[in-house]
Amino acid sequence: MFSTKKISVFIAAAILITAALFGNSSCGIYKFNDASVPDSIKTVKVNFIENRATYVNPQLSPRLTDKLRQKIIGQTKLIQTNNEPDWEIDGTITQYSFSTSAITGQQAANNRLTVAVQMVLSDRKANKTEKIDVSRSFEFKGNQSFQQAENDLAEEMIRTLTDDIFNKLFSKW
Repeated sequence: MFSTKKISVFIAAAILITAALFGNSSCGIYKFNDASVPDSIKTVKVNFIENRATYVNPQLSPRLTDKLRQKIIGQTKLIQTNNEPDWEIDGTITQYSFSTSAITGQQAANNRLTVAVQMVLSDRKANKTEKIDVSRSFEFKGNQSFQQAENDLAEEMIRTLTDDIFNKLFSKW
C-alpha cells in the first residue's frame, strides 16, 4: 500500500505538472515567434492601414499600423525601407461594427465589437500578391457605452489584431 506521504507527494507533483501545462496555454491566444520568410527577402515596407469601415475609430489605423511595423521589425530579420522593398504590405480595415450578443429580459447583457482587416502582401521578387483576411470579435458588457468599450478594449484589440495579422503573413496559419 501507498503511504500518506507518498500520495501527498504524488498529488503535489500532479498539481505542479498540470499548472505548468495550463499556465503555458495563454488562454487560447497563440503566439509564434518563428516567422517564415524566404532567404531572398531582405526588405519590407508596411504602408498605412486605411480605415474604410462604416464606423471609423480614428485611433485604430495609426496604432495598428505602428504596432504591426514594430512586430515585423522586432520578430523578423527584415529591414524596413521606403525604396523598392522586396515585400510591400498594404491593409484596409473593412469592418468595425457593434452588435448585441446576449439579451437578458428586454436589455442587452453583452455586446460585441467586430473588427475585420484585409491585408495584401505584394512579393516583388516572386511577382505575386496574396490577400489575407483577419476578423476578430471582442465582447463587452451591455451596460457599457460603445465609447467606454472602445477605450477598455483598445489595447487588447491592437495586440490581438496585430498578432493575427503577423501570424497569417509570416506563419501561414
